[in-house]
Formats: sequence, structure tokens, C-alpha cells
Amino acid sequence: MGHHRALTPVITPFGGVPIGNVCLSVFGRETAVKLTLSSLDELSARVEEVRAEHDRRYPGDPAERQPVHTVYVPADRFTASTPADLGAEALRLLDAHAPDRAAMAAAFGVDQSLADAVRRRVVAKLSREPVEDVRIDFEDGYGVRDDEEEDAHVARAVEEVAKAYEARRLPYYWGLRVRSFADGGHERGMRTLDGFLTGLAERLGKLPGGFVVTFPKIIAPEHVAIFADFLSRFEDEIGLPQNMLRFEVQIETPESVAGLREIVDAAGSRLSAAHFGVYDYTAALGLPPSEQRLDHPACEYARHVMQVTLAGTGVRLSDGSTNIVPASDETADVNRAWRRHAALVRYSLFHGYNQGWDMHAAHLASRFATVYAFHLTGLDEAVDRVRSWHEADGADARTDGVIDEPATIKALTNRLRRAVDCGAVDADEVSLPG
Repeated sequence: MGHHRALTPVITPFGGVPIGNVCLSVFGRETAVKLTLSSLDELSARVEEVRAEHDRRYPGDPAERQPVHTVYVPADRFTASTPADLGAEALRLLDAHAPDRAAMAAAFGVDQSLADAVRRRVVAKLSREPVEDVRIDFEDGYGVRDDEEEDAHVARAVEEVAKAYEARRLPYYWGLRVRSFADGGHERGMRTLDGFLTGLAERLGKLPGGFVVTFPKIIAPEHVAIFADFLSRFEDEIGLPQNMLRFEVQIETPESVAGLREIVDAAGSRLSAAHFGVYDYTAALGLPPSEQRLDHPACEYARHVMQVTLAGTGVRLSDGSTNIVPASDETADVNRAWRRHAALVRYSLFHGYNQGWDMHAAHLASRFATVYAFHLTGLDEAVDRVRSWHEADGADARTDGVIDEPATIKALTNRLRRAVDCGAVDADEVSLPG
């Protein structure tokens, strides 16, 4: 039997194989091999196709501002003055129970060196823009009503939104949460959204900017596709531009965690955000009520799936809420609620979730105090690192012994922009190249 020698590259003196003209020892004889230009062109075209598809699926973070919270208000309680009323109550609580530096530090876990600056900015924020995103809730926070009553509340919501818009008091982002398709509420949910949007079009002649719909309790990607189809048909019917109506999904069922990529595909370009729903999710997993909390270990898996699946897709993440509110107007009770909420907001921020839900006026003070302290901590260092990077044109840029990577600079820059957007710092404090 004959023995065949393996095809082995001829190694150059530098330990490599010549590129473009490879010499192989074939049965003891050297043979020159060179790929044709047409072959390389075909491979390059395939690379470009893959990259184009990747860019389509992962377009990157959206350029517009992300709110730090979404405030849910039951539909029967929403009025044009609700955001301002919540801000006024939050200010009252702050003045009554955290009037100075020591009280701020104790109530919100803020470093005393930052407490004065944080308090000053929180007061300004609550006076100017206490709610960045409001959701008029026709789902869990609203309860089950008969059609006549809900239709009346839809008409009332139309009028109150119109008044807020005309008075320039409508939050930067705003919208509705409709009933889930999972429990037979689909017809009522579509009827509510149809009635609201049609009524608003008749009342204002336009749809104010910043509108978004929350789609809850997803058990199948097909429900998301049907909801997207409903929005498309509505746009055609009322004469809105295609894809003007955006929505966010609530990830609060095991099915939605397991099928998140399919949900994103079903929603298409209409999907703006994914919000984690802690209570439905932990209940579905069988956790007892005492353990249904945002920082329970069972929630980590769901949030990590959301992060990994949605990173780079342009779909923003929001964490959930706490149901802990002040039991009374006593300082001890208010501080207890503030400390718990502030700890959860910090927990979300450290895990890369820059937005969450708020359910009570007390949450506004703890939300902004914690977010502002987070952004102010290490602010000068962050600005110096970004500036050093740009001044060095990215070449071995280092600050205080740290060599930064482009990805780190991008993360620092995004953090500084978020700090400006929410009012933690002024734009001129972090003016950066580019």
C-alpha cells in the first residue's frame, strides 16, 4: 500500500505562511496556490451581506433622550395637572422629611459631600419637570370596568391630555397602557386605544410628540405581531404616517423571557422599549409575596436575558417598580420607603438599567436624588477621561493610571449625556469634544 503525505504549508523564516501566493508541499513537490480576484470579491460580498443584516438588526442606541422613569397613573385619576400635582407633593415630602444635608444623606443614602448639590437639583427638577414619562393606565392599575365606564374614562383622558398639551404641561414622553391580549382583554384594549387616538385627533387635530403605548403580559410573539398589525391598520384608517405609532413591551411572563428575540422580530420597527415587570414575573415563578421584589435573585436571569438580547437593537431597557410606599406621613415611615426605593434605583443603575417605574409621589424624590447622586459621583473623573481620550485621538489615552478602550469612552460619554438629559448636571459642566 502506498503512503501519501499530508498537505503541509511551507513555513517562511518568520514562522508564517506566505499570503496570496501559498506554497504547499504536495507529494514532495511545491505547488503555488493563489486565490482569484473574483473569488475574493465573492467572499467580500458575503461579508458585506452579513454586516448589513447585522446593522439592520442591531442599529445601536437611539439618539433621543431616555427618561429615567415611567410614572403609572390609573386612567380614572389622571388629569392635566397630575404631573405637577405629583411634583408638588414630592416637594412637600422633601421639605417635611429631608430639609437639610444630614437628612438627605440619611434618607437616600447620598454621600454628605454631594447632599446639598443633589437636594438643590432635585428641588429644581420637581418644580420644573417632575415627571419625564407618564403612562395613563387602563390595565392592572385601573382594574376591570364595564364598557360604558371605561369609554367614559377614555373620553375624559382625551380631554385631560388635550388640556395638558395646550398648557404645555404634557410630559416629554407620555402614553397609555392597554389591556393584555393574554387574558381575553384584546377587544377592550383595541377599543380603548382606538377611542383615545380617534378622540384626540378630533380634539387637537394632531398626535402630540412623545406618545407610546405599553403592551403588557405577553405570552406569544404572535400577539405582538397582531398588535403591530392593529397599529398599522389604524394609521391607514386615520391618515397617520406609517410607523408613527410606537409601543413598548412589558417582559413579565416566563414566555416573554424565553421568546424575547421572537417578540422583537414580531414588533418590527415599532418597538421602542422593553420594561421588566417584577410582580407578574415573580408570581409566575411561584415566589411568595414576601419575596416578590426587584432585587430577588430570580429576577437576575430575566434582566440578563433582556440585556443580552436587546443590546445594540435600539430597544431601550427599563427596570420595574417597588410597591413600598410611605405607610403614613410620619418621618420614620417616609424615610423607610425612601431608603428602600433609593436602594432599588441604585441597584438598577449599577446593573445598567437607567430607567424604572414609579408609582407614588414619594418615589419621585428618591428617584431623582439617587439618579443625581449616581451621576455626580466621579463626574470630574469621567469628564477628564473623555477629554483625554479625544485630545490623544484615542492613542494610548490614560487618566490617573487607567488606559481607556473606545467602548469605555462610549459608555462614559453616554452616561454624561444622560446626566445632562435628566438635569443632574448642566450641559456646560460636561462640554466635550465632538
